[in-house]
Amino acid sequence: VQLQASGGGLVQAGGSLRLSCAASGRTVRTYALGWFRQAPGKEREFVAAITWSGGSSRVRDSVEGRFTISRDKAENTVYLRMNNLKPEDTAVYYCVADNDYRLLRPRFWGQGTQVTVSS
Repeated sequence: VQLQASGGGLVQAGGSLRLSCAASGRTVRTYALGWFRQAPGKEREFVAAITWSGGSSRVRDSVEGRFTISRDKAENTVYLRMNNLKPEDTAVYYCVADNDYRLLRPRFWGQGTQVTVSS
């Protein structure tokens, strides 16, 4: 499985961004997809996950109501819509895939995309 993330950038607090991740590979249609992030000096943390069907999704508490994860099955692409961004959302965001929706230890990782939120 190969994952190609894009869509990061610099935005002011309160702004929005949409991250995209194009997934490819023979078995990718059966995998859960999601996003992790890592801020400077901090450990990598879970952000959001969505099942292969798109029927179930979840996000971490600190982004609930601001971030939405979605999936285009036909295009094998997962999106992370981020609204009302805060400086503490600044991090490198990674697209991940695994056959376990819990994404406890994702098997596949894409390259990161930088999100910087200025105050």
